[in-house]
Amino acid sequence: MPLLEDSPVVVAVIGSERTDGDTAAVVRSCEGLLEERGVRLETVMLAEQTMVACGPCGGCNFRDSRCVIDDDVPTIVERLISADGIIYAVPVHGFGTASLLQTFIERAGVGYLRFDRPLANKVGGVIVVGRRYSHLDVVSQLYHNMMLNRMLLVGSGFPAIFTTEAGRPPLDDAEGVAALEAMLDRMAEAIWLLREHEQAFGRRMKVSDSSERAS
Repeated sequence: MPLLEDSPVVVAVIGSERTDGDTAAVVRSCEGLLEERGVRLETVMLAEQTMVACGPCGGCNFRDSRCVIDDDVPTIVERLISADGIIYAVPVHGFGTASLLQTFIERAGVGYLRFDRPLANKVGGVIVVGRRYSHLDVVSQLYHNMMLNRMLLVGSGFPAIFTTEAGRPPLDDAEGVAALEAMLDRMAEAIWLLREHEQAFGRRMKVSDSSERAS
């Protein structure tokens, strides 16, 4: 399907310190798969952004204004808000989510997203790359983060995880590639269905305006 000016957009946030590493290679492979489905892929390489970790101010849980740190996080958040779908792609480091993506979801979450959940109804997906261990721990964390932000996760079978034990290139993981293709196919279909529903009925899926925090 040819891409048009108003084609849906999926933004992939790459949380690896290596801009040409295994995680980036997997994300690059997504471009053609999404384009075949009429969806444009854009990427945010966190390693190329200016991003400061949360500090000791402790104000995020109490104030009603956005984070005051001056860096690239708000610009990244705006790109996610304008997208139709979002992919978090990250390697496993230290049995968990690599620090760049961890920093981003912390800063974006309490500093920007918690006020009105602007990522609600975005179609989400997760890619995790690692040697052998803890892929599912990272998948679980990122799924929960997306659900907290009221995003839509479309089941597609096995999660898109890639093992790189003994230096194996991630795209040599046939089961991982199959899972990735299934995830992208379901994400694209959901994005198009949501767009068609909005055009046909003039409304989007309702999002509660109540906070998940106890008053």
